[in-house]
Amino acid sequence: MTFSGSMVATTLDLLPNTVTDEELLAGNGTLGPFTFRKLRTDALSPQPSETCSGPDRLDFPVVAGAGVFRFRDGSLLTVTVTEGDLCLDFMAQVAHLTESYEITGGTGRFERASGTLTLTGTVKAVLIVSGRAPFLTNTGEFEGTVSGAAIDEERQDERR
Repeated sequence: MTFSGSMVATTLDLLPNTVTDEELLAGNGTLGPFTFRKLRTDALSPQPSETCSGPDRLDFPVVAGAGVFRFRDGSLLTVTVTEGDLCLDFMAQVAHLTESYEITGGTGRFERASGTLTLTGTVKAVLIVSGRAPFLTNTGEFEGTVSGAAIDEERQDERR
């Protein structure tokens, strides 16, 4: 499922010594058009990383978060963040966001949904104030597997 949208800093404090962002994304994929709203909190201090290293890069672990997908038919799919990283690349002036989610259920056709998803996104600043970027864009894709009785039946109907 591909997506695009925005990310803003929020005053919500999900955990001590973290910074929380709110994202609003929209996209389309095999499950249909969707919006995705998420709260995510990152560590305040960069951490060493094997995947985000170099003199012009800093890695900030994603420590918690949750989100809700809303589909055109009104069905909701809920997820929690299980792990993630925000890799700032100062030379390219972008950040690379990778997050893993556990599907925790939903409503409508996702009432008994389960599975996992991975978000891979490219984050770019829209506004920079005093060296901080409180307003950003995020584009990328979700990949993974969504399972559940209503979803599996719907896929069988599509094949017929």
